[in-house]
Amino acid sequence: MTLAQAVVDGADPEELARLDVPTTFRAAHTRKGEVGMFGRSRHGVNGVDKDITRSVHVGEVPMPELGPNEVLVAVMASAINFNTVWTAMFEPIPTFAFLERFGREDPRHDKDFHVLGSDASGVIVRMGAAVRHWKIGDRVVVSPAYVDEQDPISHSDSMLGSDLRAWGFETNYGGLAEFAVVKSTQLLAKPGHLTWEEAACNMLCASTAYRMLVSERGSRMKQGDVVLIWGATGGLGAYGVQLVRNGGGIPVGVVSSAEKAELLRRMGCEHVVDRSQFEHLGDEKSWRRFGAEVRRQVGEDPHIVFEHTGQDTFGASVYVARRGGSVVTCGSSSGYDHAYDNRHLWMKLKRIVGSHGANYQECHEVNRLLSLGLLHPTLSAVYPLAETGAAARAVQLNEHVGKVGVLALAPAEDLGVEDHALRERVGEDRLRLFRGWS
Repeated sequence: MTLAQAVVDGADPEELARLDVPTTFRAAHTRKGEVGMFGRSRHGVNGVDKDITRSVHVGEVPMPELGPNEVLVAVMASAINFNTVWTAMFEPIPTFAFLERFGREDPRHDKDFHVLGSDASGVIVRMGAAVRHWKIGDRVVVSPAYVDEQDPISHSDSMLGSDLRAWGFETNYGGLAEFAVVKSTQLLAKPGHLTWEEAACNMLCASTAYRMLVSERGSRMKQGDVVLIWGATGGLGAYGVQLVRNGGGIPVGVVSSAEKAELLRRMGCEHVVDRSQFEHLGDEKSWRRFGAEVRRQVGEDPHIVFEHTGQDTFGASVYVARRGGSVVTCGSSSGYDHAYDNRHLWMKLKRIVGSHGANYQECHEVNRLLSLGLLHPTLSAVYPLAETGAAARAVQLNEHVGKVGVLALAPAEDLGVEDHALRERVGEDRLRLFRGWS
């Protein structure tokens, strides 16, 4: 019996420890030799879209050795994040540049392939000599921050560490594979009431949203705060809506269609702005109309604007935030070159808060909310590992809502549930709200 099959069959820890680790495994990866395949322009060669089904490959890669503070996780399921799309587009720079730089410290990562993926759920099958608190056979989810625990700043906030890396984006051997190499400081216990694919889709986006909204390092949302959430049915926004509602805030979700607006209302988000009603958001006249719609619905301007779209929306975000309010940003999916009228920032004493990922404690808090059934997965579609390119393409084209999952070793969906009683209390309607909406 192979190690992978033993995990699927639910073998006990002793048997998992006895079986040999394979010398190769299947993984979704990009190839260094294809870095120039799309050309240098944002839209690819001669304006043709960068179709990442051409750059994402699924095949055998060699198994690396473990470091002393690492574990080998047999991956049951994973998920697509936008950093996977950036990697496959080779934008804004090819991630092989990250791996080459990291390779000067750890040559294992500097290869002619890059195994993708910054989310995963699975089973620990091997541990380095320095790993404590975990054991072979533990069911885990993986948080994405790959930090240097020997850096002093990490003991204050690891997201400030100079060697902070996003696992599966700035490191090799990520989660879109049958096996993944993970630091022990990334591990959290899998929520028992979730399936493998439901458990795999949360940590990157939910923890990022938590830091942006709830953490003392973010916008410090309080009860009654009006929070404008761009892309409110997307991977980040849908967790943002839940966190705002849980914390006593008033979410105002921005979406791009009537169908997504209906999904938001089913989530309990009463106030919804359909972005398709606004032709563009590139000048003050359009910002004023947009802000008027928010005030019409809630009677006041937002205390917080939850930003991750970037170039297309940032000017509007700065404008519509109330006097003394804040814009908290963690990304720029529509482009990094932001333009806004600075008078509306300084004269009205607004703040822009930069936020990136989440530290281990923040991830722990998010996983606790998930484990208690107070925060729910936003999984909308699931693909097999062999179709990772198509899964990532759906995210690239914004043809999805919530999160898109990928089955790795799990042979089918709906496996891995241990706490059936909690699942029944939470309810299938809440856990599967996003399914079928892609």
